[in-house]
Amino acid sequence: MNILAINYTYCHPEKIEFFEDDEELYDIDVEEDHSFLIEGGFVVHNSAGGSAKMGRNRNFQAILPLKGKVLNVEKCELVKILDNDEIKALIAAIGYDIKTQDTSRLRYNKIILSCDADVDGSHIVSLLLTLFYRFMKPLLTNGHVYIAQPPLYKIKYGNSDFYLNDDEALAAWRKKSKNPDKAIITRFKGLGEMNPDQLGETTMNPLSRRLAKVVISDDVETDRIFTVLMGSDIDQRREYIIKNALTINELEIDA
Repeated sequence: MNILAINYTYCHPEKIEFFEDDEELYDIDVEEDHSFLIEGGFVVHNSAGGSAKMGRNRNFQAILPLKGKVLNVEKCELVKILDNDEIKALIAAIGYDIKTQDTSRLRYNKIILSCDADVDGSHIVSLLLTLFYRFMKPLLTNGHVYIAQPPLYKIKYGNSDFYLNDDEALAAWRKKSKNPDKAIITRFKGLGEMNPDQLGETTMNPLSRRLAKVVISDDVETDRIFTVLMGSDIDQRREYIIKNALTINELEIDA
């Protein structure tokens, strides 16, 4: 599992909205419910956070809006990490016992990180995964952590509306389409540009969304990668990025 990230800052959780008691199982492997961690510099504008709340299924999906970026735990002393209010709020929201590493009281079977499909969004995911790997590792080894895969494009072509995941998909569609210039192509700059129906359909609905399941295939190598990419040795990180930048993407897609 290789994750690319360089800088860090802080996050400020807004509030936690818990699922309602009724449980309706739309995911075949759901045990209790879901959690969506919505990255949100947009919350002030009622964009990603607001759309997510309106687009979710309240029976089994909860939302924790995050503003900005969480602390990079790879560069901090343990005392500072455990004293960080934002990290403590996140741990409490998940229902994890960080001292005993006990997962028996987890509030959510799936913890889904939902960020923009851009460099900043990937960085936020990287910071969260670093936190999980260093302090809540059983969440990863037991398969609880997923990354939402929102589409980058919406295509309106004739009477059809559909989504494309990335630039490669768009190029392939243009190549096979008879009249691609007649299409109206919308590129989403972030989740905040999606209305509740679009966000619900593409990112939250278990029947139509795409998720990447975080899998640790080699624990020794994973530990090394987090140290290199998220640690303080800039030269080591630069060397790794130059050598591996074109191949850093090994997430298992859970359709």
